[in-house]
Amino acid sequence: MSEVGIPTVKLSDFHNPELKQTFIKQLADAYQSIGFVAVEGHGISREEISALYEAVEAFYALPESVKKKYYDPNGGGQRGYTPFGLEHAKDSNAGDLKEFYHFGQFAEQELPYPENVLCEELPAFNERCLAMYRQLENLGRDLLKAIALFLALPEDYFETYVVNGNSILRPIHYPPITQAPKNAVRAGAHEDINLITLLIGASADGLQVLNQQGTWVDVKAKHEMMVVNVGDMLQRLTNGLLKSTTHRVVNPPKEKWSEPRFSIPFFLHPIPDMPLNCLEQCISETQPKQWEDIKAGDYLIQRLIEIGLIKP
Repeated sequence: MSEVGIPTVKLSDFHNPELKQTFIKQLADAYQSIGFVAVEGHGISREEISALYEAVEAFYALPESVKKKYYDPNGGGQRGYTPFGLEHAKDSNAGDLKEFYHFGQFAEQELPYPENVLCEELPAFNERCLAMYRQLENLGRDLLKAIALFLALPEDYFETYVVNGNSILRPIHYPPITQAPKNAVRAGAHEDINLITLLIGASADGLQVLNQQGTWVDVKAKHEMMVVNVGDMLQRLTNGLLKSTTHRVVNPPKEKWSEPRFSIPFFLHPIPDMPLNCLEQCISETQPKQWEDIKAGDYLIQRLIEIGLIKP
């Protein structure tokens, strides 16, 4: 905890019958307190992570005119490229100091999602991002199995909802800062929309988490660790038992303004029809129901409007 800033768990323990229950308790304790964990033993090699970041850096090195070929101003940022400064935190009008790209679900059968937008200039960018998409999706399913068992649900409870779900891989580029930002930071204080978010190998410091004491904590996860946090959908489903914690990416000190930052979160979303109704076992006299019933797809649209990617 002291070195990383958040609790650390080892995903390989979940597959060890002697350590499985210990892993579930460690994960649940972390998600009830700070809502974040750093995950070791996830099985993705350092070489795969480095190759992915290399491809992402190559994309953002393309000329602006080329990147904007992959931007659809009417697409709500769901697929392809979103230019610098368009997205903002829910309660802020200041655009975040970032640009990003979205890869979504892909499968042989027809799915009710937009098609992926592929970069013609860099096939390796598409290939490595889509390969990592599937790996992180599978790892997320393992973590949701552990969460289901903690909630006294069948281990495969989430499988129906997340297989072919509306998940997103988002390679992000925070460019060098060239002048003093007025009110903007690289990513304003926010909570994630989805069930869980998996972040692997961010290229520089900057991620901070707001703990229950109201203090911002620096996350110092090692490059090969995966940081996984609870999103609002899972918080809502568990009636606040598992915490969707406010976090942000702060600007570096001035002597490091010239350094870019790259980050590749995977937002694990369910299918749009998943009900986010608070689970009965998470409701009690001391913890009354906090949220109205809603489906995941409707909730997602509400939140995309709030952060400026969809116009009401």
